[in-house]
Amino acid sequence: MNLFGGVIPITGITFLMFSIFAIIAVGFALGRITIKGISLGDAGVFLVALLFGCLFYGVLDSQLTVKLGLVSVSYTSNALKIVENLGLILFVTSVGFIAGPKFFGNFKKNFKSYVVLALVVIISGGLAAAGCILFGRTVIGAENPDELTAMVVGILAGALTSTPAFSASKEAVGSALESTVATGYGIAYIFGVIGVVLFVQLIPKIVRANMDVEREKLLASSAPAEKNEAKKKTGKLFEIDGHGFAAFALAAIIGTFVGMIKIPLTSAGLSGTCFSLTTTGGCLLTSLVFGHFSHVGPVSIMPKDDTLKIFKELGLILFLAGAGVAGGAKFVDLFKPEYFIYGIIMTILPMIVGYFFAKYVLKLSLLNNLGSLTGAMTSTPALGTLIGVSKTDDVASAYAATYPIALITVVLVSQLIVILL
Repeated sequence: MNLFGGVIPITGITFLMFSIFAIIAVGFALGRITIKGISLGDAGVFLVALLFGCLFYGVLDSQLTVKLGLVSVSYTSNALKIVENLGLILFVTSVGFIAGPKFFGNFKKNFKSYVVLALVVIISGGLAAAGCILFGRTVIGAENPDELTAMVVGILAGALTSTPAFSASKEAVGSALESTVATGYGIAYIFGVIGVVLFVQLIPKIVRANMDVEREKLLASSAPAEKNEAKKKTGKLFEIDGHGFAAFALAAIIGTFVGMIKIPLTSAGLSGTCFSLTTTGGCLLTSLVFGHFSHVGPVSIMPKDDTLKIFKELGLILFLAGAGVAGGAKFVDLFKPEYFIYGIIMTILPMIVGYFFAKYVLKLSLLNNLGSLTGAMTSTPALGTLIGVSKTDDVASAYAATYPIALITVVLVSQLIVILL
């Protein structure tokens, strides 16, 4: 494709790169706008990406087409998915390395709280989903009950931004209703991201939290890191490269393979419904282990702190840009007011129930509470926002501890809804 009479050639990939950087630039500018101490932050990138997808993408199938006046450029949706997945891997692997030194001690110390909170949040979401199904059938009067169930489990997966739940729900409803699940997921995903991002900013404002005090409470509730002591015992470690890129890449490779491991949940074995950690869970788990041990013999497997900070931020914005464009492309065609309201309910209710349960029953400090809540909601963007709000990476430990439990629970709850309703 040529612009201006062939003077400037442009390819689909070139336009993709231009689009991603433009979205990031405008999104950061939007995210900086602050109203009464509340801002979108990195989620501004997601909002701009959504708008971009709504305005410029008429179809999202095997081919993405953009029309700008007389110019039309195309590229496959796989290219956009690569941007999203690359960002996700960079972010969650960085989070795992950062949380690793304190994770296992913290998890052991607060194990019951993390498990219970994850269960409370996901079950609350599941009950909200069941209530929406019953409301749709009895009050609105759904013409096809099975279709409504498929739509709502898709909405639940989107409201909790859970790709594993989305995948498991599609398998549970069967091939005839897979597209319906995808529709629900696309409608709810938008508020599922933005709602949790705003929640972790609003709560500290509402309770008038002193962040210096809250950071001290968070540190007091965590086990001390053992990384530095281990390094002292080992002596000077051999580093493959000065930034730790090789160690990071190794963790990402192993984590991707771990995420691909499937565990059958039915008698049909691997051909039936299966559970897997996915790339997100696999990379998170692997980097947690790498971060905990920090070295293998005399060889360092811990990237530099500056490397992790850059990869964490870069990964988050790439993930938001890729996911936002794809979500925006579907949103206009799939939107229905009642489904969007269902999604809001399934995002807000679990957060509120989880927050108050963690505060008054589990007695968790504010940052431990919110960190655990982002993990229970399986919300990667909200963790990025919470790190910015709290000005400490230590909240990542609570997220990492709660996330795997929530991941497994939401998959099982989604399938249970399909079976029972």
